[in-house]
Amino acid sequence: MNQLLDALVDICGPDYARAARSVDAVGGRRAGFVAVPATVHAVADVLRLAADRGLVAVARGSGSKIDWGPPKAAVDLIVDTARLGGMWHHDVAGRTAEVGTGTPVHALQAALALRGQRLPVDPPSRTATVGGMLAVNESGPLRHRFGSPAEWVERMAYVDELGQPAESDGERGRPGLAEVAGVITSAAVRLEPLPALRRWVTTPVLNPIQATKLATSVPDRAAAAIETDLPAEGAGALAVLFEGDEAVVTAESDGLADAWGADAAVSPVAPAWWGRYPFAPSDVALRLSTSPADLPATVYALADAAGMPISVRGSAGLGSVHAVLPGTFPPERINQIMETLRHVLMARNGQAVLISAPPTLATEIELAARHDFF
Repeated sequence: MNQLLDALVDICGPDYARAARSVDAVGGRRAGFVAVPATVHAVADVLRLAADRGLVAVARGSGSKIDWGPPKAAVDLIVDTARLGGMWHHDVAGRTAEVGTGTPVHALQAALALRGQRLPVDPPSRTATVGGMLAVNESGPLRHRFGSPAEWVERMAYVDELGQPAESDGERGRPGLAEVAGVITSAAVRLEPLPALRRWVTTPVLNPIQATKLATSVPDRAAAAIETDLPAEGAGALAVLFEGDEAVVTAESDGLADAWGADAAVSPVAPAWWGRYPFAPSDVALRLSTSPADLPATVYALADAAGMPISVRGSAGLGSVHAVLPGTFPPERINQIMETLRHVLMARNGQAVLISAPPTLATEIELAARHDFF
């Protein structure tokens, strides 16, 4: 193993290859080593070394979603993308940018904002990197108007599991993002102008039926996002984001608030729950996707199957939400809940997948495959 570490140090430098520590865990198990390559060539050398030695290598950005999906039996090497950061090229007039995938999304947005532009994505993982976001197509509220992050990728560079550099035309080409195995190193993305004004209209709701009724009253083309927060206990909320021209946004937001009545509030600041997941690492996290009209029936079916109220949060406008099951449930109970829920959704052309769970449960239940995130 010392020979392996020496080889990684030769590739990445003495400060950028080391034995894994307790924080370098995947699925609750410590990896063997961590390498932090600074160039595409170095990434290729690291993955080629891993392939030659039969090692399991996993890419890591901030690590916010490293435990999503089926767990690996063991991870020998974490390839950390922290040094693959920065905006490598920015064509302001053409509204495109090439970005290193170790770049935090919030840092990219801050740099683009200086030129009056943005990438219209808002992943709920606060520390998400561009690569981590693209790897699981992580979407936030803006998906309502702008679609998923994968739809904004013009071109993507990656190094495959054998250490061979390659490119993809994003979702328009092959391999698509869901089919890429290895380490994504950079992405060329399309951009949008920053909106002149953003305003949220929020109103309390008592149940999923009321949330859906109010959500369907919003003109679809007017809203940038329509989100609901339905906690297991207590009143929930529905919020709509308007953004764009100041006069138009002001008129639309004030008009909706008037239509919703005295309980509605207009604010330039998002609600505290907006764009945040309702689950914690100790929870079992579900993603439910159905038509907006079928969302109430789906939420009630989940609560009935679980035998308890369930916290739900996400897009009332698209019918795509996240829900929470206790991480203390035994795997048999979780599997039974999912089977019941899938039967309900089958007739509604919907989908239910488990995206993450505590390590003790993850090996005993069926977690979402890579393609389920796209």
